[in-house]
This record gives sequence, C-alpha cells and structure tokens, in this order.
Amino acid sequence: MRFRACIALLLFLSACASSTPPSRARGSRSPRLANLQRAAKLPWTDGGRCVVREASQSWPALVERCYQALDHDRIEFHDTTGRCAVASADAAAVGLGFCVLAAPEIVVGAVIVLGVVVVAVAIKEELDAYELRHLYPEEAGTSRGTKVASREVEAQRTPKLKPEPAGQDWLPPAPPDSFERERRSECRPVPVRHRGGNDPHNECADNIPNNSFPGWDVLVNGKNFDGLVLATRTLWEVKTDNFDTYPPDLRRIVLDDQVPKMQTERELARACGFDFKVAVRSAKHKAALLQRDSTLKVVVMNWC
Repeated sequence: MRFRACIALLLFLSACASSTPPSRARGSRSPRLANLQRAAKLPWTDGGRCVVREASQSWPALVERCYQALDHDRIEFHDTTGRCAVASADAAAVGLGFCVLAAPEIVVGAVIVLGVVVVAVAIKEELDAYELRHLYPEEAGTSRGTKVASREVEAQRTPKLKPEPAGQDWLPPAPPDSFERERRSECRPVPVRHRGGNDPHNECADNIPNNSFPGWDVLVNGKNFDGLVLATRTLWEVKTDNFDTYPPDLRRIVLDDQVPKMQTERELARACGFDFKVAVRSAKHKAALLQRDSTLKVVVMNWC
C-alpha cells in the first residue's frame, strides 16, 4: 500500500516540477523525447521495448511500468536525499530503487550504472525516427496529420534511378559506396500517409518488426514503401493476398504482376543504398515468388 502511495506522490511531484518550467525550456523538446533520452542512459533487458511503448507517459509512470525490465544487476540506487527511506521501509528493495529512479529530477550519484551503456535497440530506433521526422520538417511534417510537401506529388512522376546529388549525409551508418547516393534528396526517407482503402494491409505493414514509422508509408526514390527499419536500412513491401486459396490461373496472373514490380522496387531501394524485403502470408506464396526470382528476399509474416 505504501509503495502505491509512493508512486502517487512521485507522480504529483513530477507534475509540480514540470508545471512551471523556465521559459527558456518551454517547447524545447517533447516529454516523449525527454523520456527516451533519459531512458537511453540506462541498461534494459528487453531491448528498450517497454520504454518505447510507454514513452508518452510521465516519467514516474514509465518507470512504474518498465521498472522490471531494467538490468538490475548493473544498477545501484543511492538515496542521497533521504526522501525515499520511508517509502522503502515497507516496499522491500524495489521501493528504494523505484523511488530514486522515478524522482522528477535524479540527483547526481543517486543512480549509478556499472559498465558502459549501449543504447537499447528499440530506443535507438525511436530516437533515429524522431530525428528523421523533426530535422526535416519541410519534407516530413512536424507531427502526424501534417501534409507532406509537394515532393509527394513529384513522386508520382517516373522515378529516376540516377538523379543529381544534393543535400547532406544524415542517415544511420551505411557502406562507403552508398554515401554519394545518400546525398540525393530523393533518397531521404519521408513518412507519408498510408494510401486508403485497405486497413488490414496497413495494419500488417505497421507491425513490421522494428518498423521506424508505424502508421505511415515511407517515400524513397519516388516509391511509397510499406515500411522502413532504419537500424538495418531495410525497406519493406507487404503482400496480404490469400495466395493459397487462388486457382492456378489466378496464381500465375498474380506472380506475373508481383515479381516485376518487386524487382523494380528492389532496384529503387538499392539505388539509394537500402536493402529490400518482401513479407507474404504463406510459405507457398514465398516459394512461388522465389521460383520466379531466387534473388528476392521474401519472409513469411508471423506478426499478422
């Protein structure tokens, strides 16, 4: 009971601490970004997935929900102010650790991490995605619902595989031979709205493992791809048709249509230094695609 009371108190303190921030700090960064950056300094056993899921909550609420995902063997908590001593008396060891970590402002020396912290994969991907969305607001829009600039309209034209280089390097590390390709504005991934009319397909695309832009398509080199995993520089296309139920003639028609498109999409991705993968519903569909082109990278969806 006292542990729950401690949580409520810390939530209240957090609200008080953030209700009247200095004027210079207002609007400087979103609470979600602040939580991600704060959590990036800690070791997590789940790759940071809980943090990404709860990052929009207040920091104390995030700590409450994700505390068990911390690598406790690498963290030492020190109640340097003495305010957590009472809370920990009846809440066992977790009370002290939670109280110290969930404080609105962590006092220097209160949380000590043993060894070097490598930013958890999920948190790094989310921070990369945030940087991508906000460093180029004129292209990506500053928030969900913002219309993308006229570049989306330009994408309807025939894409060029060898445009003139422009812009600057800005994506995660890539092979040296792709640096020049990254300079092209066409190769900068831009989140764009899903094309309407197929909600089940869009849901499957949003759930691509480690998708950096769930809820969006990604425009690269004139093509709207279903997903992008920034950490591995992989563009994805998702096929949700029930291939196994089709008669032989329809299967042939589907393959005649899909394979050339996939080959073109792969070349567009490669021209910008990205890998390309296709996700399908069944092993039969995968086998049929690979029989047509064994160089395609096809996986069977286990998330949709």
